[in-house]
Amino acid sequence: MASSNVCSSSSNRSPHLPSISFYCSLPTKPSSILILPQPLLSQSSSSSVSHKLGLIPVSDDLITTTANAVALANAALQAAKDAASVSSSQTSLASFHETDATTFDNDSDNEVSVLSDWRCLPVVVHDSSVSNTDSSRYRRRKRRKGVHFFEVDARNEYLEKSRSSRSSSSNYLTAKEEAEFSMDLKEGARLEAARNKLCDTRKEEPTISEWAEAVGMKRSSLERAILRISQSRNRITLSYRRLVVSIATAYQGRGLSLQDLVQEGSIGLLRGAERFDPGKGFKLSTYVYWWIKQAIIRAIEQKSRTIRLPGSMCEMVAKIAKTNTALTSKLGRWPTYEEIADTAGIDVSVIRLASMSNRTPISLDRTPPTLHGCVTLKEIIPGPDETRPETMFRRQQMKQNLHELLKTTLTEREEFVLYLHFGLNGDTPKSCDEIGRVLHLSRERVRQIRGFALAKLRDASATDNLGVYAL
Repeated sequence: MASSNVCSSSSNRSPHLPSISFYCSLPTKPSSILILPQPLLSQSSSSSVSHKLGLIPVSDDLITTTANAVALANAALQAAKDAASVSSSQTSLASFHETDATTFDNDSDNEVSVLSDWRCLPVVVHDSSVSNTDSSRYRRRKRRKGVHFFEVDARNEYLEKSRSSRSSSSNYLTAKEEAEFSMDLKEGARLEAARNKLCDTRKEEPTISEWAEAVGMKRSSLERAILRISQSRNRITLSYRRLVVSIATAYQGRGLSLQDLVQEGSIGLLRGAERFDPGKGFKLSTYVYWWIKQAIIRAIEQKSRTIRLPGSMCEMVAKIAKTNTALTSKLGRWPTYEEIADTAGIDVSVIRLASMSNRTPISLDRTPPTLHGCVTLKEIIPGPDETRPETMFRRQQMKQNLHELLKTTLTEREEFVLYLHFGLNGDTPKSCDEIGRVLHLSRERVRQIRGFALAKLRDASATDNLGVYAL
């Protein structure tokens, strides 16, 4: 008899604990009770016999519900194992990023090593004994394929991020980037010139709206342009920082620290990038090299000393120092001024002046080593003679006598010309041309007036009284 479900009582089990076995699929036609085996069917005529065997009628709905519950439990178990496998693979990838990302180098060789490290990633191996059905094997193959795609995507993202960080921080710019950033800096110089002109006109700091109106742009466009210009400056500065440092290192020990030299070199780099013309076929690094060097040299000339020396004097000092070093190595002693002058082809007087100008200033608040911190230099160094009371009285008396002599001997115009020409009133002496512009006279006429006035003073006997001040 072919039946769908058979409920039998095993011989080695209690009659009150029947075992249910599913031999095939669920029944398609409803029935009220379970179909018993043939030996038991003949004995189930009465309810007493049925009670003795422990058989209880079971409906088809209960059987269907039980089968569905078992199927759902198996599916939940399989899903839990799949989730555990995917979580293990993701944890392995995360640990790889944390441990190997810091050791990733900027060179191309390291890129190959990273690829080899990715090949060494842990492979997710799934247990094939979980299920023997075709659906389980299909899901397992699909899951492996998804994990493989996840590994490839993560690898590509990691390498792309490494390439972008390497190209933006260490490598020089491409020709296209040099041209674009140079145009941005030129635009920034134009906007800054318009802003400075607006400040000079209005005598105050302009707002962003006024600035945009002055350059003929919208406020939003101006803000975007300012942001783009700032990013271009930062990119150029970061890309050519090693070039600036290499140039600044050669000028250490000349009064400025390396940090200050690099800062001045970066200013020269941006100044040169503003004037760079990519159409001439040169690289930006070749063009800005001389701008960086010029900015560093000028900074040393103007900011390395407390008292600034002219540029020509700084060049003279450098030439004398170079000659002095060469002669010291050759002679084995300090050379004299005459020997330096003969070797460098410079006058001895110029060498003496340069040597005096290159001396390091000493503070008057400094305490000499022999005084043990009791007295400063300004307390023991005598001041100039002009600060003495007798000298000040003598000078005031001479000015008064000279004023009386000029007033009694010369005319008002002649007196005024001499006052301006010799600076007797305390002002800077003026030339005949400058005096002529003040008096609306020609330069020759002023020279004649000055000659007549000096001739009168030579003939006057009152000048003998001023001879005492010449001693």
